[in-house]
Amino acid sequence: TGLAHAYDTSRTWFRAEEDFPGPRTMTVAADWLSRHAAHHDRFLLVVDEFDPHEPFDTPAPWAGRYDPDWDAPPIIWPPYAVDGVARGVLTEREGRHLRANYGSKLSMIDHWFGRVLDALERSGRRDDTAVIVCTDHGHYLGERDLWGKPGVPVYAPMGHLPLLVSWPGVAPGRCDALTTTVDLHATLADLFDVTIAHRTHGRSLIPLLTGAESSVREAVLAGYWGREVLVSDGHRTYIRGPAGDNAPLSMWSNRWSTMPIPALPDLRLPRPDDRARLDRMPGSTVPVLRQPFAPGDLLPFWAFDTPPGTRLLYDVDDDPGQEHDLSGTALEVELVELLRAALDDVEAPAEQLVRLGVA
Repeated sequence: TGLAHAYDTSRTWFRAEEDFPGPRTMTVAADWLSRHAAHHDRFLLVVDEFDPHEPFDTPAPWAGRYDPDWDAPPIIWPPYAVDGVARGVLTEREGRHLRANYGSKLSMIDHWFGRVLDALERSGRRDDTAVIVCTDHGHYLGERDLWGKPGVPVYAPMGHLPLLVSWPGVAPGRCDALTTTVDLHATLADLFDVTIAHRTHGRSLIPLLTGAESSVREAVLAGYWGREVLVSDGHRTYIRGPAGDNAPLSMWSNRWSTMPIPALPDLRLPRPDDRARLDRMPGSTVPVLRQPFAPGDLLPFWAFDTPPGTRLLYDVDDDPGQEHDLSGTALEVELVELLRAALDDVEAPAEQLVRLGVA
């Protein structure tokens, strides 16, 4: 089996056969396909392209493509802000400019992804190769006057992810079944006939792709560690935060670190203390440190200021913009049961159910 990775770690640009630069990741991926794809019975190429991502900077001919009348320095860094326009963090005109620059980056990446597909076509492997396009999360660019990735519940622009799959022998079409990113791991394991030795939570999407099944799961979970948890059955979305002081709460990890905050370079998560103990990741035999936290402890930054008692419920069939909160109605009782079942399905720690007030 041929295995290759194309990681965008440098965000550098260089010239290929074009008269303008291209992203290194896409160019390397296309080159690998051109050189090697035809010589393997099976191969897995993982292209980890960082774009589209802030900063929304692009070279010619993409720069300014969708906002040619802008005559000030380009704005390429979206603020991480709630009520950004309402609070004067940016103006509506600046917001339109930001979205235009994001669109330029989308068009650029779309062009170079096309070059990757062209290389696959030229290799002669297009008809027997699965192509999966996905992402890790969305980005707010003015929806609900949210910008960037601020500490708010996971609304649709952040959590409803694109997933495009081209599968050999399957005609183009649409599928509205629920999926989540861990399903991609299960799909690849199924495709390559690999048995996973430890507990995972993914469901293979091959039955959906071939039409053998119309669904592989009843619900999906999303959220941030230490904040609200979201559950959706594809028709209703329920968001529930901690019932009280964001406790009980623990971090389970074998890699004790936290992402840096540029504005607070000296801030680091404290090391495990004498409350920590060796435990097993829920549902597995993988050893990890389990560090409990108490109210008042310094938490990783993504759990800052988590408001207690958050309850949001939306009927996304009738209200795709998630504007009409139905929490507090009889429907919430049903969604609490769905949340509890979804947490049980992934063997969530009992403390998580207690924290959310659904134990």
